[in-house]
Amino acid sequence: MKPQDIAVLLKALKMGRREWKFASLSEGLCMSLSAVHRSLGRCAKARLISIAPFDYINISNVTDFLLYGVPYVFAVAPGKIVRGIATAHSAPPLNSRIVTENDHYVWPYIHGDIRGQTIEPLYPQAPEAALADPEFYELLALVDAVRAGTAREKTIASSLLKERLQEYAERY
Repeated sequence: MKPQDIAVLLKALKMGRREWKFASLSEGLCMSLSAVHRSLGRCAKARLISIAPFDYINISNVTDFLLYGVPYVFAVAPGKIVRGIATAHSAPPLNSRIVTENDHYVWPYIHGDIRGQTIEPLYPQAPEAALADPEFYELLALVDAVRAGTAREKTIASSLLKERLQEYAERY
């Protein structure tokens, strides 16, 4: 697994089985078609999605991996202060539940509107893809909270992520 595989999987879940095609995933993720195809292949090997034609996502396995695997496999520690786009507890939907004055986490992005500690995004084009799709942005921010948050932040993010994944399960 590579970190971008999580983003591809989340985007496919968000779009629903009948809505996504390789081209739509590629465009929505700002990723090449071949990168999306390789990513889905890795997800199939990890038993998160069915083997080609990639038409079934195993929500139970995805949920377990996001909540219990990602924090270890794709762990991240806050870095230096930079300008960027809010993520984790600093971004929706957590920023309305967890209020912090100066403790912001951001993805580095030259056109960002907030300063905070760097959290490395799951893949380099995540800021552009997130800005184009608010619902996808929230999913990535929730995953970042699970990856880098405090115990309280992880608990709230995990609960919200489970709810969303159950909603997406109905699309499959």
